Amino acid sequence: MTEFGAFGLVRKGTAQAIGAEDAIERLRAGRGLPETVLPYGNGRSYGDTCLNDAGALIDMRSMKRILSFDAEKGILTAEAGLMLSDLIAHVGPRGWFPAVVPGTQFVTLGGAIANDVHGKNHHRRGTFGCNVVSFTLLRSDGQTRHCSEQENVELFRATIGGMGLTGLIVEATIRLMKVASADVNEHVRGFSGLGEYFDLAEEADTNNEYAVAWLDQLASGANAGRGFLLTANHAEDGEVYSSPSSPRLVIPFRPPLNLLNRWSLALFNRAFAWSKARAEGVRRSSYQSYFFPLDAVRHWNRLYGPRGLLQHQSVVPFDAARETIPAMLMAAREAGQASFLTVLKRFGDVASPGILSFPRPGYTLTLDFSNAGSSTYALFEQLDRMTVEAGGAVNPYKDARMGADLFEASFPGWRDLEALRDPAFLSDFWRRTALQLPAGATRGRHAAE
Repeated sequence: MTEFGAFGLVRKGTAQAIGAEDAIERLRAGRGLPETVLPYGNGRSYGDTCLNDAGALIDMRSMKRILSFDAEKGILTAEAGLMLSDLIAHVGPRGWFPAVVPGTQFVTLGGAIANDVHGKNHHRRGTFGCNVVSFTLLRSDGQTRHCSEQENVELFRATIGGMGLTGLIVEATIRLMKVASADVNEHVRGFSGLGEYFDLAEEADTNNEYAVAWLDQLASGANAGRGFLLTANHAEDGEVYSSPSSPRLVIPFRPPLNLLNRWSLALFNRAFAWSKARAEGVRRSSYQSYFFPLDAVRHWNRLYGPRGLLQHQSVVPFDAARETIPAMLMAAREAGQASFLTVLKRFGDVASPGILSFPRPGYTLTLDFSNAGSSTYALFEQLDRMTVEAGGAVNPYKDARMGADLFEASFPGWRDLEALRDPAFLSDFWRRTALQLPAGATRGRHAAE
Protein backbone atom coordinates (compact mmCIF):
# COMPACT_ATOMS: atom_id res chain seq x y z
CA MET A 1 0.00 0.00 0.00
CA THR A 2 1.57 3.28 -1.09
CA GLU A 3 -1.25 5.47 0.20
CA PHE A 4 -2.38 5.46 3.80
CA GLY A 5 -6.09 5.84 3.28
CA ALA A 6 -9.41 4.75 4.74
CA PHE A 7 -11.47 1.95 3.26
CA GLY A 8 -14.31 4.21 2.17
CA LEU A 9 -12.06 6.02 -0.34
CA VAL A 10 -14.06 9.20 0.18
CA ARG A 11 -10.97 11.33 0.38
CA LYS A 12 -7.24 11.10 -0.14
CA GLY A 13 -5.34 9.44 2.70
CA THR A 14 -2.72 10.80 5.05
CA ALA A 15 0.58 11.20 3.22
CA GLN A 16 3.13 11.27 6.04
CA ALA A 17 3.94 7.99 7.78
CA ILE A 18 6.60 6.69 10.14
CA GLY A 19 7.71 3.09 10.35
CA ALA A 20 6.76 1.30 13.57
CA GLU A 21 10.31 0.62 14.75
CA ASP A 22 11.35 4.21 14.05
CA ALA A 23 8.29 5.56 15.86
CA ILE A 24 8.93 3.37 18.91
CA GLU A 25 12.51 4.60 19.10
CA ARG A 26 11.38 8.23 18.86
CA LEU A 27 8.61 7.77 21.44
CA ARG A 28 10.96 6.15 23.92
CA ALA A 29 13.52 8.89 23.40
CA GLY A 30 10.87 11.62 23.54
CA ARG A 31 12.20 13.39 20.48
CA GLY A 32 11.84 13.82 16.75
CA LEU A 33 8.07 13.26 16.54
CA PRO A 34 5.65 15.34 14.48
CA GLU A 35 3.27 17.36 16.61
CA THR A 36 0.66 14.60 16.42
CA VAL A 37 0.79 10.93 15.46
CA LEU A 38 -1.74 8.10 15.11
CA PRO A 39 -1.24 4.30 14.86
CA TYR A 40 -2.26 2.86 11.49
CA GLY A 41 -3.15 -0.81 11.07
CA ASN A 42 -4.44 -1.91 7.68
CA GLY A 43 -6.77 0.98 6.85
CA ARG A 44 -10.04 -0.95 7.09
CA SER A 45 -11.85 1.80 8.99
CA TYR A 46 -14.32 3.42 6.59
CA GLY A 47 -13.89 7.04 7.60
CA ASP A 48 -11.28 9.24 9.22
CA THR A 49 -10.69 7.55 12.57
CA CYS A 50 -7.53 6.09 10.98
CA LEU A 51 -6.32 9.35 9.38
CA ASN A 52 -4.24 12.23 10.70
CA ASP A 53 -3.69 14.71 7.90
CA ALA A 54 -2.21 17.41 10.12
CA GLY A 55 0.38 15.02 11.57
CA ALA A 56 1.72 11.57 10.76
CA LEU A 57 0.65 7.94 10.92
CA ILE A 58 2.63 5.12 12.51
CA ASP A 59 2.56 2.17 10.11
CA MET A 60 2.31 -0.90 12.35
CA ARG A 61 2.20 -3.62 9.70
CA SER A 62 5.88 -4.54 10.00
CA MET A 63 5.37 -5.55 13.63
CA LYS A 64 3.56 -8.84 13.07
CA ARG A 65 5.41 -11.51 15.07
CA ILE A 66 3.59 -14.06 17.19
CA LEU A 67 5.54 -13.97 20.45
CA SER A 68 3.93 -16.89 22.29
CA PHE A 69 0.99 -19.26 22.05
CA ASP A 70 -0.26 -21.57 24.77
CA ALA A 71 -2.06 -24.27 22.77
CA GLU A 72 -3.48 -25.80 25.97
CA LYS A 73 -5.13 -22.64 27.29
CA GLY A 74 -5.64 -20.78 24.01
CA ILE A 75 -3.68 -17.69 25.08
CA LEU A 76 -1.74 -15.86 22.36
CA THR A 77 0.64 -12.92 22.58
CA ALA A 78 1.63 -11.08 19.41
CA GLU A 79 2.82 -7.75 18.11
CA ALA A 80 0.06 -5.29 17.30
CA GLY A 81 0.59 -5.36 13.54
CA LEU A 82 -0.31 -9.05 13.21
CA MET A 83 -3.14 -9.55 10.74
CA LEU A 84 -6.12 -11.64 11.90
CA SER A 85 -5.68 -13.77 8.79
CA ASP A 86 -2.19 -14.75 9.96
CA LEU A 87 -3.41 -15.26 13.51
CA ILE A 88 -6.09 -17.70 12.30
CA ALA A 89 -3.54 -19.51 10.14
CA HIS A 90 -1.36 -20.04 13.21
CA VAL A 91 -3.98 -21.16 15.73
CA GLY A 92 -6.54 -22.81 13.44
CA PRO A 93 -4.59 -26.05 12.87
CA ARG A 94 -4.35 -26.41 16.67
CA GLY A 95 -8.11 -26.21 17.15
CA TRP A 96 -8.48 -22.55 18.16
CA PHE A 97 -10.24 -19.57 16.63
CA PRO A 98 -10.58 -15.90 17.60
CA ALA A 99 -13.51 -15.50 19.96
CA VAL A 100 -14.68 -12.49 17.92
CA VAL A 101 -14.00 -11.67 14.26
CA PRO A 102 -15.27 -8.69 12.24
CA GLY A 103 -16.40 -8.87 8.61
CA THR A 104 -12.85 -9.01 7.26
CA GLN A 105 -9.77 -10.94 8.34
CA PHE A 106 -7.49 -8.22 6.99
CA VAL A 107 -7.37 -6.14 10.15
CA THR A 108 -4.52 -5.94 12.62
CA LEU A 109 -4.57 -7.07 16.21
CA GLY A 110 -4.01 -3.51 17.39
CA GLY A 111 -6.76 -2.21 15.11
CA ALA A 112 -9.22 -4.81 16.40
CA ILE A 113 -8.55 -3.62 19.95
CA ALA A 114 -8.53 0.10 19.14
CA ASN A 115 -11.92 -0.17 17.42
CA ASP A 116 -13.25 -2.88 19.77
CA VAL A 117 -14.65 -4.68 16.75
CA HIS A 118 -17.67 -6.95 16.99
CA GLY A 119 -18.81 -9.99 15.07
CA LYS A 120 -21.79 -12.24 14.52
CA ASN A 121 -21.68 -13.65 18.06
CA HIS A 122 -21.88 -10.56 20.25
CA HIS A 123 -24.74 -12.17 22.16
CA ARG A 124 -22.31 -14.82 23.44
CA ARG A 125 -18.76 -13.43 23.33
CA GLY A 126 -19.24 -9.68 23.41
CA THR A 127 -16.70 -7.54 21.57
CA PHE A 128 -13.08 -8.21 20.72
CA GLY A 129 -12.10 -6.24 23.82
CA CYS A 130 -13.94 -8.71 26.04
CA ASN A 131 -11.29 -11.25 25.08
CA VAL A 132 -8.21 -9.10 25.58
CA VAL A 133 -6.09 -10.20 28.54
CA SER A 134 -3.52 -7.40 28.46
CA PHE A 135 -1.41 -5.20 26.22
CA THR A 136 1.72 -3.08 26.30
CA LEU A 137 1.09 0.60 25.66
CA LEU A 138 3.83 3.07 24.76
CA ARG A 139 3.00 6.74 25.40
CA SER A 140 4.67 9.94 24.27
CA ASP A 141 6.21 10.47 27.71
CA GLY A 142 8.52 7.60 26.78
CA GLN A 143 7.00 5.25 29.36
CA THR A 144 5.73 1.76 28.58
CA ARG A 145 2.70 0.64 30.57
CA HIS A 146 1.36 -2.89 30.95
CA CYS A 147 -2.44 -2.62 30.89
CA SER A 148 -5.01 -5.17 32.04
CA GLU A 149 -8.05 -5.46 34.30
CA GLN A 150 -5.63 -5.51 37.24
CA GLU A 151 -2.97 -3.01 36.16
CA ASN A 152 -3.38 0.48 34.69
CA VAL A 153 -7.09 -0.31 34.51
CA GLU A 154 -8.23 3.13 33.35
CA LEU A 155 -5.83 3.07 30.39
CA PHE A 156 -6.86 -0.52 29.63
CA ARG A 157 -10.50 0.47 29.36
CA ALA A 158 -9.81 3.70 27.48
CA THR A 159 -7.59 1.97 24.91
CA ILE A 160 -10.17 -0.72 24.06
CA GLY A 161 -12.38 1.15 21.61
CA GLY A 162 -10.18 4.24 22.04
CA MET A 163 -9.40 4.48 18.30
CA GLY A 164 -5.63 4.64 18.81
CA LEU A 165 -5.70 7.85 20.86
CA THR A 166 -4.22 6.65 24.16
CA GLY A 167 -0.81 5.66 22.81
CA LEU A 168 0.82 2.93 20.75
CA ILE A 169 -0.18 -0.69 21.40
CA VAL A 170 3.11 -2.53 20.93
CA GLU A 171 1.93 -6.06 21.71
CA ALA A 172 -1.20 -7.72 23.10
CA THR A 173 -2.35 -10.95 24.72
CA ILE A 174 -5.78 -12.36 23.88
CA ARG A 175 -7.95 -15.35 24.77
CA LEU A 176 -9.02 -17.62 21.92
CA MET A 177 -12.02 -19.92 21.54
CA LYS A 178 -11.62 -23.69 21.37
CA VAL A 179 -13.36 -25.16 18.30
CA ALA A 180 -13.64 -28.62 16.81
CA SER A 181 -13.37 -27.09 13.36
CA ALA A 182 -12.84 -23.67 11.82
CA ASP A 183 -15.60 -24.58 9.34
CA VAL A 184 -19.21 -23.96 10.32
CA ASN A 185 -22.57 -25.59 9.76
CA GLU A 186 -24.59 -22.71 8.30
CA HIS A 187 -28.38 -22.61 8.43
CA VAL A 188 -30.07 -20.35 5.88
CA ARG A 189 -33.66 -19.33 6.57
CA GLY A 190 -35.66 -16.85 4.52
CA PHE A 191 -38.07 -14.34 6.03
CA SER A 192 -40.71 -12.29 4.23
CA GLY A 193 -40.47 -9.15 6.35
CA LEU A 194 -38.85 -7.56 9.37
CA GLY A 195 -41.65 -8.60 11.69
CA GLU A 196 -40.85 -12.22 10.97
CA TYR A 197 -37.13 -11.55 11.42
CA PHE A 198 -37.63 -9.96 14.85
CA ASP A 199 -39.76 -12.93 15.87
CA LEU A 200 -36.86 -15.24 14.95
CA ALA A 201 -33.85 -13.24 16.11
CA GLU A 202 -33.80 -13.87 19.86
CA GLU A 203 -34.32 -17.61 19.46
CA ALA A 204 -31.62 -17.67 16.78
CA ASP A 205 -29.16 -16.08 19.20
CA THR A 206 -30.12 -18.49 21.98
CA ASN A 207 -29.53 -21.57 19.84
CA ASN A 208 -26.50 -20.51 17.78
CA GLU A 209 -22.99 -19.17 18.21
CA TYR A 210 -23.39 -16.87 15.20
CA ALA A 211 -26.35 -15.05 13.65
CA VAL A 212 -26.68 -12.31 11.03
CA ALA A 213 -29.39 -11.23 8.60
CA TRP A 214 -29.04 -10.00 5.03
CA LEU A 215 -31.78 -7.63 3.83
CA ASP A 216 -32.95 -6.65 0.38
CA GLN A 217 -32.95 -2.91 1.03
CA LEU A 218 -34.55 -2.11 -2.32
CA ALA A 219 -37.58 -4.35 -1.77
CA SER A 220 -40.76 -2.35 -1.19
CA GLY A 221 -44.47 -2.85 -0.68
CA ALA A 222 -45.39 -6.36 0.43
CA ASN A 223 -41.75 -7.43 0.00
CA ALA A 224 -40.27 -4.67 2.19
CA GLY A 225 -37.83 -6.03 4.78
CA ARG A 226 -37.43 -9.43 3.20
CA GLY A 227 -34.14 -11.24 3.59
CA PHE A 228 -32.29 -14.24 4.97
CA LEU A 229 -31.23 -15.15 8.48
CA LEU A 230 -27.83 -16.86 8.43
CA THR A 231 -27.01 -18.74 11.62
CA ALA A 232 -24.00 -20.97 12.21
CA ASN A 233 -22.07 -23.10 14.68
CA HIS A 234 -18.61 -24.55 14.36
CA ALA A 235 -18.79 -27.99 12.79
CA GLU A 236 -17.96 -30.92 15.03
CA ASP A 237 -16.74 -33.10 12.18
CA GLY A 238 -15.30 -30.61 9.69
CA GLU A 239 -11.73 -29.81 8.74
CA VAL A 240 -9.86 -28.51 11.76
CA TYR A 241 -8.45 -25.81 9.52
CA SER A 242 -8.33 -25.16 5.79
CA SER A 243 -5.82 -22.75 4.31
CA PRO A 244 -7.40 -19.58 2.92
CA SER A 245 -7.59 -19.34 -0.84
CA SER A 246 -6.43 -16.34 -2.81
CA PRO A 247 -9.09 -13.79 -3.79
CA ARG A 248 -11.07 -15.08 -6.75
CA LEU A 249 -11.35 -11.59 -8.22
CA VAL A 250 -9.22 -8.45 -8.02
CA ILE A 251 -10.49 -4.97 -8.88
CA PRO A 252 -7.28 -3.44 -10.30
CA PHE A 253 -8.33 0.21 -10.36
CA ARG A 254 -11.16 2.60 -9.51
CA PRO A 255 -13.53 2.91 -12.46
CA PRO A 256 -14.52 6.43 -13.60
CA LEU A 257 -18.11 5.84 -12.49
CA ASN A 258 -19.96 3.98 -9.77
CA LEU A 259 -20.66 0.38 -10.81
CA LEU A 260 -22.81 -0.35 -7.74
CA ASN A 261 -25.84 1.70 -8.69
CA ARG A 262 -29.54 1.09 -8.10
CA TRP A 263 -29.96 -1.06 -11.21
CA SER A 264 -26.88 -3.22 -10.73
CA LEU A 265 -27.79 -3.70 -7.08
CA ALA A 266 -31.31 -4.82 -7.99
CA LEU A 267 -29.74 -7.53 -10.14
CA PHE A 268 -27.28 -8.44 -7.39
CA ASN A 269 -30.07 -8.72 -4.81
CA ARG A 270 -32.04 -11.04 -7.07
CA ALA A 271 -28.96 -13.21 -7.67
CA PHE A 272 -28.07 -13.29 -3.97
CA ALA A 273 -31.63 -14.14 -2.97
CA TRP A 274 -31.73 -16.90 -5.58
CA SER A 275 -28.47 -18.42 -4.36
CA LYS A 276 -29.54 -18.31 -0.71
CA ALA A 277 -33.00 -19.71 -1.49
CA ARG A 278 -31.32 -22.69 -3.14
CA ALA A 279 -29.19 -23.15 -0.02
CA GLU A 280 -32.01 -22.97 2.54
CA GLY A 281 -31.49 -25.52 5.28
CA VAL A 282 -28.16 -26.56 6.80
CA ARG A 283 -24.93 -26.80 4.83
CA ARG A 284 -21.21 -26.89 5.56
CA SER A 285 -19.40 -23.59 4.93
CA SER A 286 -15.76 -22.68 5.18
CA TYR A 287 -14.93 -20.03 7.74
CA GLN A 288 -13.82 -17.72 4.91
CA SER A 289 -17.17 -17.82 3.10
CA TYR A 290 -19.26 -17.38 6.25
CA PHE A 291 -17.23 -14.79 8.16
CA PHE A 292 -15.38 -12.98 5.38
CA PRO A 293 -17.35 -13.29 2.10
CA LEU A 294 -16.20 -9.96 0.67
CA ASP A 295 -12.54 -10.82 1.22
CA ALA A 296 -12.93 -13.05 -1.85
CA VAL A 297 -12.90 -9.87 -3.97
CA ARG A 298 -9.74 -7.89 -3.43
CA HIS A 299 -10.25 -4.10 -3.45
CA TRP A 300 -14.01 -4.49 -3.85
CA ASN A 301 -14.43 -0.99 -2.44
CA ARG A 302 -13.06 0.39 -5.71
CA LEU A 303 -16.30 -0.60 -7.45
CA TYR A 304 -17.93 2.46 -5.90
CA GLY A 305 -16.00 4.64 -8.31
CA PRO A 306 -14.26 7.98 -7.89
CA ARG A 307 -16.38 9.28 -4.98
CA GLY A 308 -16.05 6.19 -2.81
CA LEU A 309 -18.57 4.76 -0.37
CA LEU A 310 -20.17 5.88 2.85
CA GLN A 311 -21.34 3.42 5.46
CA HIS A 312 -23.95 4.12 8.11
CA GLN A 313 -23.99 1.72 11.04
CA SER A 314 -26.35 2.36 13.91
CA VAL A 315 -27.59 0.51 16.95
CA VAL A 316 -31.05 1.08 18.41
CA PRO A 317 -32.50 -0.39 21.62
CA PHE A 318 -34.67 -3.48 21.51
CA ASP A 319 -37.90 -1.65 22.33
CA ALA A 320 -37.46 0.82 19.45
CA ALA A 321 -36.16 -1.54 16.77
CA ARG A 322 -39.45 -2.81 15.33
CA GLU A 323 -40.47 0.75 14.50
CA THR A 324 -37.13 2.42 13.77
CA ILE A 325 -35.40 -0.17 11.56
CA PRO A 326 -38.23 -0.37 8.96
CA ALA A 327 -38.46 3.44 8.96
CA MET A 328 -34.73 3.74 8.23
CA LEU A 329 -34.97 1.33 5.30
CA MET A 330 -37.96 3.23 3.95
CA ALA A 331 -36.10 6.53 4.26
CA ALA A 332 -33.25 5.14 2.15
CA ARG A 333 -35.65 3.90 -0.53
CA GLU A 334 -37.55 7.19 -0.64
CA ALA A 335 -34.25 9.04 -0.99
CA GLY A 336 -33.45 6.93 -4.07
CA GLN A 337 -30.31 5.52 -2.42
CA ALA A 338 -29.30 1.89 -2.90
CA SER A 339 -27.34 -0.01 -0.25
CA PHE A 340 -25.04 -2.68 -1.64
CA LEU A 341 -24.61 -4.42 1.70
CA THR A 342 -27.51 -4.25 4.17
CA VAL A 343 -26.92 -6.25 7.33
CA LEU A 344 -28.97 -6.54 10.51
CA LYS A 345 -27.65 -8.13 13.71
CA ARG A 346 -28.77 -8.44 17.30
CA PHE A 347 -26.39 -7.26 20.01
CA GLY A 348 -26.61 -8.96 23.37
CA ASP A 349 -25.96 -7.64 26.86
CA VAL A 350 -22.30 -8.70 27.20
CA ALA A 351 -20.66 -5.46 28.31
CA SER A 352 -17.31 -4.42 26.89
CA PRO A 353 -14.53 -3.20 29.16
CA GLY A 354 -14.02 -0.33 26.70
CA ILE A 355 -15.41 3.02 27.81
CA LEU A 356 -16.15 4.08 24.21
CA SER A 357 -17.34 0.77 22.76
CA PHE A 358 -20.05 0.99 20.09
CA PRO A 359 -22.07 -2.24 20.69
CA ARG A 360 -24.83 -2.12 23.28
CA PRO A 361 -28.07 -4.12 23.72
CA GLY A 362 -30.28 -3.74 20.67
CA TYR A 363 -30.24 -4.20 16.91
CA THR A 364 -27.51 -2.87 14.65
CA LEU A 365 -28.26 -1.94 11.04
CA THR A 366 -25.44 -1.48 8.51
CA LEU A 367 -26.00 0.25 5.16
CA ASP A 368 -23.38 0.81 2.44
CA PHE A 369 -24.04 3.60 -0.05
CA SER A 370 -22.23 5.01 -3.00
CA ASN A 371 -21.20 8.56 -2.16
CA ALA A 372 -23.55 10.70 -4.25
CA GLY A 373 -22.59 13.90 -2.45
CA SER A 374 -25.22 16.12 -0.84
CA SER A 375 -28.11 13.70 -1.35
CA THR A 376 -26.27 10.91 0.51
CA TYR A 377 -25.24 13.27 3.31
CA ALA A 378 -28.85 14.45 3.65
CA LEU A 379 -30.03 10.85 3.97
CA PHE A 380 -27.38 10.18 6.61
CA GLU A 381 -28.54 13.16 8.63
CA GLN A 382 -32.06 11.73 8.53
CA LEU A 383 -30.79 8.30 9.62
CA ASP A 384 -28.79 10.01 12.39
CA ARG A 385 -31.93 11.71 13.72
CA MET A 386 -33.88 8.46 13.70
CA THR A 387 -31.07 6.72 15.57
CA VAL A 388 -30.72 9.38 18.26
CA GLU A 389 -34.48 9.75 18.75
CA ALA A 390 -34.66 6.00 19.32
CA GLY A 391 -31.95 6.26 22.00
CA GLY A 392 -29.28 4.64 19.84
CA ALA A 393 -25.79 5.43 18.57
CA VAL A 394 -23.83 5.68 15.31
CA ASN A 395 -20.58 3.76 14.89
CA PRO A 396 -17.56 6.12 14.77
CA TYR A 397 -15.09 3.79 13.02
CA LYS A 398 -17.56 3.40 10.16
CA ASP A 399 -18.16 7.14 9.93
CA ALA A 400 -16.72 9.84 7.66
CA ARG A 401 -18.88 12.87 8.42
CA MET A 402 -20.68 12.93 11.78
CA GLY A 403 -20.64 16.17 13.71
CA ALA A 404 -19.95 16.96 17.35
CA ASP A 405 -23.63 16.84 18.35
CA LEU A 406 -24.17 13.35 16.98
CA PHE A 407 -20.96 12.10 18.58
CA GLU A 408 -22.03 13.57 21.92
CA ALA A 409 -25.45 11.95 21.65
CA SER A 410 -23.95 8.58 20.72
CA PHE A 411 -21.10 8.65 23.23
CA PRO A 412 -21.83 11.05 26.09
CA GLY A 413 -18.85 9.63 28.01
CA TRP A 414 -16.27 10.66 25.40
CA ARG A 415 -14.63 13.10 27.83
CA ASP A 416 -13.45 10.14 29.90
CA LEU A 417 -11.39 9.10 26.89
CA GLU A 418 -10.22 12.66 26.24
CA ALA A 419 -8.92 12.85 29.82
CA LEU A 420 -6.73 9.79 29.15
CA ARG A 421 -5.82 10.56 25.53
CA ASP A 422 -2.10 10.86 24.91
CA PRO A 423 -1.61 14.55 23.95
CA ALA A 424 0.64 13.55 21.05
CA PHE A 425 -1.95 11.20 19.52
CA LEU A 426 -4.77 12.61 17.42
CA SER A 427 -6.98 11.62 14.49
CA ASP A 428 -8.99 13.61 11.99
CA PHE A 429 -12.15 12.12 13.49
CA TRP A 430 -11.32 13.25 17.03
CA ARG A 431 -10.19 16.64 15.79
CA ARG A 432 -13.51 17.07 13.96
CA THR A 433 -15.95 15.72 16.57
CA ALA A 434 -14.61 15.82 20.11
CA LEU A 435 -12.26 18.80 19.86
CA GLN A 436 -14.19 20.62 17.11
CA LEU A 437 -10.99 21.90 15.53
CA PRO A 438 -10.84 23.01 11.90
CA ALA A 439 -9.40 20.60 9.34
CA GLY A 440 -5.63 20.67 9.38
CA ALA A 441 -5.35 22.07 12.90
CA THR A 442 -2.38 20.60 14.70
CA ARG A 443 -3.24 21.26 18.35
CA GLY A 444 -3.05 17.93 20.13
CA ARG A 445 -3.36 18.99 23.78
CA HIS A 446 -6.46 18.28 25.82
CA ALA A 447 -9.25 20.56 24.65
CA ALA A 448 -11.93 19.39 27.03
CA GLU A 449 -10.20 20.66 30.13
